[in-house]
Amino acid sequence: MERFIDNLRPMDLMRSEKMTFVQLIIPVESAHRAVSYIGELGLLQFRDLNADKSPFQRIFVNQVKRCGEMSRKLRFLKEQINKAGLLSSVHPVSGPDIELEELEMQLAEHEHELIEMNSNSEKLRQTYNELLEFKMVLQKAGGFLVSSNGHAVTEELELTESVYSSSGYTETASLLEQEINPGPSNQSGLRFISGIICKSKIQRFERMLFRATRGNMLFNQAPADEECVDHLTTETVEKTIFVVFFSGERARMKILKICEAFGANCYPVPEDITKQRQIIREVLSRLSELEATLAAGILHRNKALTSIGFHLTKWMNMVRREKAVYDTLNMLNFDVTKQCLVGEGWCPIFAKDQIQEVLRRATFDSSSQVGIIFHAMDVLESPPTHFRTNHFTNAFQEIVDAYGVARYQEANPAIYTVITFPFLFAVMFGDWGHGICLLLGALVLIARERRLKTQKLGSFMEMLFGGRYVLLLMSLFSIYCGLIYNEFFSVPFYIFGGSAYKCRDKTCSDAHLAGLVKYRDPYPFGVDPKWRGSRSELPFLNSLKMKMSILLGVAQMNLGIILSYFNARFFGSSLDIRYQFVPQMIFLNSLFGYLSLLIVIKWCTGSQADLYHVMIYMFLSPTDNLGENQLFWGQRPLQIVLLLLALIAVPWMLFPKPFILRKQHLERFQGRTYGILGTSEMDLEVEPGSARHHEEFNFSEIFVHQMIHSIEFVLGAVSNTASYLRLWALSLAHSELSTVFYEKVLLLAWGYDNLVVRLIGLAVFAFATAFILLMMETLSAFLHALRLHWVEFQNKFYHGDGYKFRPFSFASIKDDED
Repeated sequence: MERFIDNLRPMDLMRSEKMTFVQLIIPVESAHRAVSYIGELGLLQFRDLNADKSPFQRIFVNQVKRCGEMSRKLRFLKEQINKAGLLSSVHPVSGPDIELEELEMQLAEHEHELIEMNSNSEKLRQTYNELLEFKMVLQKAGGFLVSSNGHAVTEELELTESVYSSSGYTETASLLEQEINPGPSNQSGLRFISGIICKSKIQRFERMLFRATRGNMLFNQAPADEECVDHLTTETVEKTIFVVFFSGERARMKILKICEAFGANCYPVPEDITKQRQIIREVLSRLSELEATLAAGILHRNKALTSIGFHLTKWMNMVRREKAVYDTLNMLNFDVTKQCLVGEGWCPIFAKDQIQEVLRRATFDSSSQVGIIFHAMDVLESPPTHFRTNHFTNAFQEIVDAYGVARYQEANPAIYTVITFPFLFAVMFGDWGHGICLLLGALVLIARERRLKTQKLGSFMEMLFGGRYVLLLMSLFSIYCGLIYNEFFSVPFYIFGGSAYKCRDKTCSDAHLAGLVKYRDPYPFGVDPKWRGSRSELPFLNSLKMKMSILLGVAQMNLGIILSYFNARFFGSSLDIRYQFVPQMIFLNSLFGYLSLLIVIKWCTGSQADLYHVMIYMFLSPTDNLGENQLFWGQRPLQIVLLLLALIAVPWMLFPKPFILRKQHLERFQGRTYGILGTSEMDLEVEPGSARHHEEFNFSEIFVHQMIHSIEFVLGAVSNTASYLRLWALSLAHSELSTVFYEKVLLLAWGYDNLVVRLIGLAVFAFATAFILLMMETLSAFLHALRLHWVEFQNKFYHGDGYKFRPFSFASIKDDED
């Protein structure tokens, strides 16, 4: 048997890739190129030899800063492109490669040019907004002044000075000086101030003016015809034009201060209609000139951004790669001569030749006179774990890694999870109608795989897309289990022939109530459709699914214990085989393996024996006669033997291993034996990853650890078996929910001879099916299947205390969003 196992071809996913620790001695002139080529290959994980240094004390800190500054400029350019509504090229354009220094100069020029264009555009936009506001004030305020003249409110009113709240408007001031009367102002006459303010502030503004002048003012307002840009927030807001009539210099000062506090913009308006029209014409002329100037500026800016956008992706990838290279170079050390960089790291054994090839190419391309030294080293620390996965197996490996990364070279549960995970999900979700719905969703994701890979997806869609093949297998197994349960949206179908049962009496009208009799061979595949709606449907299905759950649970737990044997055999730990694997197999199968045997015999013989009674009295009264609960000859002595074996297995697990480890330790360090111990007899049980020749043996700690492990297994054998009953509970809940929605919603609505009621019933049924059965129930069954694998299956053999192999690779570099 052992020779047969040794001759088996190893599976790719069963054990992680064999790793080796390597050292690189790289001449300075070829260091950058060598690390770049290694990044393109992506099969070497560097160790940080400068972990005790801060980022600012490392060798290539200045180059990292330069790359960071270029990244900032590229983000600025990308923001400007997005703000302008332009699209940058997703695929990098082909063109001549440029050096990093040249790119740095280009980025500085582009940034300076864009900042200057933005500044000029902002100034022109501000001037344009002020002229627009001035035009509206002239139009609305002129109407107030004409109305006031008609009622003789003002006599010989003249503007004494120009009132401004914004300093950028200088051109109109010179125009107004030409039409202002230079004579002395009438301090006792009626005067006015006109301007524009946000509509949301107008009521508070008017109230404040009234209180400040004690009611000695006249306030007129009118809404602006166009929306304006607020100077402070640069947002488009609704504004209102106002004219305040007042008397006296003190009132004028108060009103001006209030206008400034409320952010109101004041503009001078002459009383003379002719002068108003002349100013309006000049303002309109300037507005048209500014519009043309702004349009030309935007066109020029968009052309510049479009040319940048063609190269933006290429530049970002280049800077990102350069920064990653220098970050990796910062993990290397200078040797004593300051002529070479020394690096260390892990790589898979199969990749050694590829790495040596790229290093030779780097030496040749950099025209270095000295080659790169690459050699393997021995270290005490545990290597990283690396599995070569593809699109199909990657999602299942991620499910296992979410619990814990496998210890180096231990058995990988993912190879079995590919089948057992979707199957246990389907046992709880079994309905071939719902399975078809899941299958369609999975096929859509797989059909659009290439397009969805390049898109940015939300967190939920990204998770769904990543598990598309998991969803595919879950749907296929759900269809399979649904055919076994004979449920299509809870409705049974005669797919594989007629029923094995018929009405007891030919004249009976309702077979469900009158009872059924079996008259031919059993239904060929799955549950007979006649069980649906019968009086014994629930007891029959409960018994079937409960017993099936126990059989599946015991089988999977046995698989876990068998994998612990292969782990112990692989690591050469005979102690784990003799004092862990053997007693665990004996204990589990003496109790629950025996229960599984009774279930199969009862199914095959059609016996009416009560298995609850058999298992309870196996412990309470093992010597009593079984009576009608006896399923086969010799059952009672077999039960006594199995019970004794289970009792013996507990101390077998607990006591021998700690004492043997203690004896081996004493012999090893007192010189009584010079034989080489197994690789994991001591190391794996005491302190994994510790120095093999300097470990301290603590017997009490070893004994307590073994005691905890034994108690955990004994109690876990019971609790884990009971935990598999969730397969029965979830399957029953899913079936009953489907039945309720079908009978109490769809059939009830279809009983009415009303199209509207039927459509409402159909809509409610579709909603309940989609959101409750296909989403919530899928998530529930997924989480329960996850728990069964993480706790009940993997705790039998899986340590999960390793760490992932994370090679330096350009393919894994993500966008820096900081």
